[in-house]
Amino acid sequence: MRVRGVSLIAVLLVAASGCRGPSAAAPRPAAVPQRPPAGQVVVESAPPVAERRALDRVLRRYLRGRPGRAALAVLDRTTGARYSFGETKPFMLASVAKVDILLAFLLGKQGEPPTRYEHRLASRMIRESDNDCAHELYMTIGGQDALTGVLRRLGVRHTRPGPGLSWGSTHSLPSDQVQVLDRLTDPGGPVPAAGRRYALRLMSSVVPSQAWGVSAAADGGAAALKNGWLPAHVHDGLWTVNSVGLLDVHGHEVLVAVLSERSPDMRTGIETVERLARLAVNTLTRRGATVGVTGRGLPKANSSTRRGATAGV
Repeated sequence: MRVRGVSLIAVLLVAASGCRGPSAAAPRPAAVPQRPPAGQVVVESAPPVAERRALDRVLRRYLRGRPGRAALAVLDRTTGARYSFGETKPFMLASVAKVDILLAFLLGKQGEPPTRYEHRLASRMIRESDNDCAHELYMTIGGQDALTGVLRRLGVRHTRPGPGLSWGSTHSLPSDQVQVLDRLTDPGGPVPAAGRRYALRLMSSVVPSQAWGVSAAADGGAAALKNGWLPAHVHDGLWTVNSVGLLDVHGHEVLVAVLSERSPDMRTGIETVERLARLAVNTLTRRGATVGVTGRGLPKANSSTRRGATAGV
């Protein structure tokens, strides 16, 4: 099995002024990763049924003591192991939908670099979770119908984009969002190399107050992620808290999505998301020997924070 690694370019774009004011300073350049020499392989090993059932029990036991509902999906690209849990019905994505928008935008560019203005929109949409920028980029790609068409063509079949400017009301399953991440970052996927590097630059440099979530499972390793959080009116103000990302965990390249709803507050939702990510990722990455796998050049994961903004994004 070929190592399906991803890399970041050495020089980052200078952040331009954003949709609603000055942008944060541009992050420092990331080191250029070294790809494994040709011929190096990984040993593919999917978790056996017994191990999957054991993990199911662990997650169910944990969630019995937590409010609300949660589900997750994991793909370990290094071993080929896949796992999903709790996917009985879709969740509202909130700002995680911005990753879907970014995917459609980059596909629409067909390998052309973003304009300065488009970069301002995409950068602030992902790094700062700016909603005005997301509104504009959603309309740029063609809104609900266009995003639905892109996702269906890519085989993402259980995601329903929101109407009008209501991209945050997009509903999806964790396994669909892992699929979105895979299409966005796979070297053999539909997004050209420059677009993949661009997406990873943005997702690996989110502002520190938004670096919580699945990055907790990286165990100090590299992470590129996007979170979403919202006190949902449809749930009487209870919180939707979601996190998706690409992690480098002890040499394993892992895609993970954790979606949750009906937490009494944002902090509780974050705790649930982070604990589920740790439990699942730690179990899956214990399996499978790797040969010549190194970090992908992603920056180290930021420390989890509980000081994220409380406005719905």
